[in-house]
Parts: sequence; C-alpha cells; structure tokens
Amino acid sequence: MQELMRAIYDLVDEHGATNIAKGASFSSRTLLSQKANPDYDSHKMNVEELHRVMAFTQDIRPLRAWAELFGFELVAKEKPEGRELVVSMMAAGKEFSELTLAIHGALEDSRVTQVEKAAIRREIAHVRESLDVMEESVKVA
Repeated sequence: MQELMRAIYDLVDEHGATNIAKGASFSSRTLLSQKANPDYDSHKMNVEELHRVMAFTQDIRPLRAWAELFGFELVAKEKPEGRELVVSMMAAGKEFSELTLAIHGALEDSRVTQVEKAAIRREIAHVRESLDVMEESVKVA
C-alpha cells in the first residue's frame, strides 16, 4: 500500500498541487497536499478524488502501482476503430469459424501438439480482436 501512496504523492508533487487542485476541483492546494502525503494519517484520498487527479493529469502511476500491488501489470490497449455493424459481425463470425476449425483439426488425432496449441491461441487472439472491433461498432452504430 505504501507504493500506491508514494505514487500519489509523486504525481501531485511533479504536476504541482496548486495546478491539480484547480483542475481537479479540490477546495484548496493544502487539502490536496495533505491527502497526497503518505505520512499524513488523518486525511486520505478517496477513489473519486484519485480519479479526478488522474483524469486531470492523465498520469496513471497510482493505478499502475495499485495493479502491481495485486500482482498485475497495466498495458495500454489500443482502441480499434468501429466499422459498419454488419461488417464487424461477419468478421467476428469468420474468426470464430477459423477458431472452430483449428480446434477441430487439432482434435482429429485425439491429441493436441504444441504447434496446434499455438495455432489455437492465435485464433483466440483473432476472435478477441474482432470482438473488440464489434464492440466499438455497436457504440458508433
């Protein structure tokens, strides 16, 4: 938890408490500084306040520190561009069909080799990508 508190403190220190207080709707620079200070026990930043700070600064170091605390690593995900909904549905169907064929082919001899596993994993990735495109397509439909 100390790593998270240190990340919040560093973020506020580097971006400037006065600047963040104004941009992230804090009542004062002093209050923000107290909430960001890991050694100040009587004031702690809540999730909504941390969200405002990260949204204003576009600095996700606290989120990264929190993920690492639980054994995860944050990786930025590129948002795909949406297409016409019918086109994205057909692409997702095609990818799912190719996954089905890869699994069916791998199971023909009742054993799955490492090469076949790699091919199945590739097809799973293609299905995920096509579903991401479909999700964006629904948003813009």
